[in-house]
Amino acid sequence: MTIPRALACAACAALFSTPMFAQSLSAPAATPAAATTPAAPLPAFQLADVHSSPHVNSPSIRGGTLHGDRYTTSQATMTNLIARSYNVESRNVLGGPPWLDLDRFDVVAQAPRTTSPDDIRLMLRSMLVDRFKLAVHPGTKPLPAFVLTVGKAAKIKPSDASSKPDASDAPDSDAPTIDGCQYHPPPPNTPLVDIKFTCHAITMQSFANFLHDIASNYLKQPVVDQTGLKGTWDFDIHWTYQPPKADAPGTTIFDAVSNQLGLKLEAGTAPLPVVFVDSVNETPTPNAPGLDKALPPPPPAAFDVAVIKPASPDEKGLSLRINGSQIVINNAPLDFLITWSWDISDANIANPPDFLNKDHWDILGKVNVDSTPIGPGSAPQIDQDDLQQMLKTLLADRFEMKSHMEDRPVDGYTLVAAGPHLKPADPANRTGCKTGPGPDGKDPRIDNPQLGRLVTCSNITMAQFAAQLQTMASGYIKSPVIDATGIAGAYDFTLSFSTAGQLRTPSPQAAGDDPSAASVPPGGLSLFDAITKTLGVKLEKSKVPLPTLVLDHIDRTPTEN
Repeated sequence: MTIPRALACAACAALFSTPMFAQSLSAPAATPAAATTPAAPLPAFQLADVHSSPHVNSPSIRGGTLHGDRYTTSQATMTNLIARSYNVESRNVLGGPPWLDLDRFDVVAQAPRTTSPDDIRLMLRSMLVDRFKLAVHPGTKPLPAFVLTVGKAAKIKPSDASSKPDASDAPDSDAPTIDGCQYHPPPPNTPLVDIKFTCHAITMQSFANFLHDIASNYLKQPVVDQTGLKGTWDFDIHWTYQPPKADAPGTTIFDAVSNQLGLKLEAGTAPLPVVFVDSVNETPTPNAPGLDKALPPPPPAAFDVAVIKPASPDEKGLSLRINGSQIVINNAPLDFLITWSWDISDANIANPPDFLNKDHWDILGKVNVDSTPIGPGSAPQIDQDDLQQMLKTLLADRFEMKSHMEDRPVDGYTLVAAGPHLKPADPANRTGCKTGPGPDGKDPRIDNPQLGRLVTCSNITMAQFAAQLQTMASGYIKSPVIDATGIAGAYDFTLSFSTAGQLRTPSPQAAGDDPSAASVPPGGLSLFDAITKTLGVKLEKSKVPLPTLVLDHIDRTPTEN
């Protein structure tokens, strides 16, 4: 399940996802200053460590906020970094070299604790200019967006600057306020079904940003305020977290905006700020000598208090949520805690005892506020890297877990040539793969629902394609794929295949955990057959070396609370 980072880090359920950032979309971006006017120098980080990101199974940008005096972001593409520094959507970064969406970088930098988010963006921009020699120019372009307008009659009320929300209806004081709206977390040990917020003294521009940040399950494009409503407003809003199916009850974000607020939210187009990339280096300049001593890693994030108890046999499903300074995990087996904390799959665990998946645990942890302060009197802010480290420490302390990493051969796949028939790439295209149709707009899923996965790759080499397969088709591929095709050059193609879940297995014994052994329903096409049919290459089973977490010891039950 995917949720917006703004909500995940602050209060809500489930796992983390790609960060989304609020942006001002009501006016065109500023044009560059005239050549005769000297540009004011940008604020800069005091120190900055910039390096290529290490390999992870499912790369996605993380971090992006100031914790104390440290700004940290990891697994960020250059497109992500430019988008952050100019406060635009990643899709609104145009032009530039092909690798912009493929190479990933980690940044750890130092800035004064009181630095504002706006200045952090300027510092990031300064770092990109200094370390990557980035040159860009801003502009606007009509692009797809969701447009917020007034319906027949607005049902919101102007806010009274002297009033505050009714304390009897206020959410938990630990719950976050996002873009002027305070979150109502669900009761403990209950699944996240509805999203509920109380908005007070919020402008329509801030509300548009809020909708895009929080309702990303519905709104894949930016939200633009065209209500014409000035001043600030008070209202409550709630909607169903996951878009409800046709035969299931629920309130979509569109119905919530219309019925509860008297506003309208519709798909359309709007002039949006964009950034055109003129040039940028693929390799940053080297870090300053002695940076590791001048910028040592901070103390690892840790729980101040953690209570672990067996999950109730009646609990259904697994949940992980952050409520301010509390982390609540329900019905989690040790297997999940290990694989999520180390960002690995089950195939990457050696010597697993049979109880890893049998026993399920509830964990209530309180964050050590000294480890992740974000300002005087503020609640700690926790990101995925923090929580992974907390859980690693918890497993070591409470379950006596001892482990080490080593490369071991595991069952995997090698990509080999089998009569390749590939279309040479347009070198102007960005390198990467995305879900959805190619430039021709054809979508075979419409006529054949058995082809549940559609991926378009552009300007990609076979080595890059092999590296993408584990993320692109995780239901089939559990470990990195080795490229042994010997095919040079870059190519454009669209790949359509059935998801692993759409394949029928004759029996668990016959198919085991190997999707290539599953039978294919009428109209279906496995990943393996699709690659051979479409590209003229094939996946062959092989042993591949993979960093593996070797479990030297782990207790079945934790030490006493």
